[in-house]
Amino acid sequence: MTLVIAHRGASYDVRENTLPAFERAIALGADYVELDVQASADGELVVFHDADLGRQTPLTGPLRTRTAAELREVGIPTLVEAIELMRGRIGVMAELKQAWRYRRYDIVRRTVALLGPDDLVVSFEPRALGEARRLRPALRVIQHVGYGVAIRRAAGYAWAAGFHDPRVTRRGLERARSLGLRTTVYTVNDPSRMRYLVELGVDGIFSDRPDLLRELLASR
Repeated sequence: MTLVIAHRGASYDVRENTLPAFERAIALGADYVELDVQASADGELVVFHDADLGRQTPLTGPLRTRTAAELREVGIPTLVEAIELMRGRIGVMAELKQAWRYRRYDIVRRTVALLGPDDLVVSFEPRALGEARRLRPALRVIQHVGYGVAIRRAAGYAWAAGFHDPRVTRRGLERARSLGLRTTVYTVNDPSRMRYLVELGVDGIFSDRPDLLRELLASR
C-alpha cells in the first residue's frame, strides 16, 4: 500500500507549512504530513521550508534572523503548535532543514522528543539522521538519496530512501529494496506519474495534491 504524504501539508490548496494546510491534509485523508523544521532567532522550533522569508511571507531576509513572535505574525507556526494540531489525527514526517546550522539550538534532539512512535524524521543530512537514531533507536528515518548520499550508505541506518522524482529509476528502486529499504518519491503532482509510481510499488509518494493520490489509490 502506497502512503499518501502531504508535502508541506495540502500545499496546492493552502499556503505550505501552515496550520490550515495541515488541517486540509487531514480532511483529504492523507496518511502523513511532511513539514520542515528550522529555528527562529530566539531558538524556537518553527515550521518553514525556505532559508529566506520572501517567497512565502511579507517579510524579507533570512528566517533565522527573526523571532518566533515575528514569524507567528505572518502565519509561520511553531513545531509544537503543528504537532499539537495533528497528534492522533495524522502521521508526521518532520524534515530537518540545515540541522547543523541550528545545532546550537539542539534542533535534532528537540524535534525527535516531540514526535510520536509512528512519526518519522526526514533529511538530506546523514549526520542529523544518525543523531536522531542515536537519541531514539526505534525511530524510523527517511534518507533522501542521490545528492551526495548513496543508497547503500542509507541502508545502514534508514527505514526508507527518498528519491527525487526526476531521478527515479526502476533499477534504483530495486536496489533500495534489495538492501532492505522502503522507497518514497518526492514531489509528485501529476496523476499519470502517480499511477506509474504506484504500479512500480513505491511505498510512499510526497505530493502537494494528496487528494489526487488518494483518489487514484481508492480507484484501484
